[in-house]
Amino acid sequence: MIAVVGHHDLTAPTLALVEEELRPRLADRARAGRAGLVRAGKGLPVAFGRAARAAGLALVTVLPARRGVPAYVAEPDRKAAGELLLLSQMVRLLDYDPADRASCITADEALVRSCGRLLAVWDGSPSNGRDATAHLVAYARSHGVDVEVVWPRGAEHRAGPPAEAPVTCGVTGRAPRTVC
Repeated sequence: MIAVVGHHDLTAPTLALVEEELRPRLADRARAGRAGLVRAGKGLPVAFGRAARAAGLALVTVLPARRGVPAYVAEPDRKAAGELLLLSQMVRLLDYDPADRASCITADEALVRSCGRLLAVWDGSPSNGRDATAHLVAYARSHGVDVEVVWPRGAEHRAGPPAEAPVTCGVTGRAPRTVC
């Protein structure tokens, strides 16, 4: 399985760049018979789902559940979850509360543990009270999951100027290796 995590505040043009960047990477995984894994939500999960579909990669979407029963998905994630379900070949339920940040991080950690590779759409910035991408990258590495960082040239967050690309465009395992 290949999971994806990343910043939640990416601009629409950045999401288009990410989708374009992911397609060839996912096509290689599709030929190897792998599947993509994404937690339902707007923004990056939908870009990943679209890239997976275009690349021919099977997609598994994780929906929130409470005691094993699908939970309510609030707007604006509801429309995105619907699109992901249409793109998916399989759906998994996972007990977490999409309105609770800690619960979402715990869910993302579970996804990371269940995959062999993590695509991190990340500009190299540290985790803060709103964004746990750096934490999830470190978590994946600490659990032996191969991590590949994706940050296309020109990518930016909704608030602020374009971020600089990380010095290493991609990291696999624990040793840095450029994979751009």
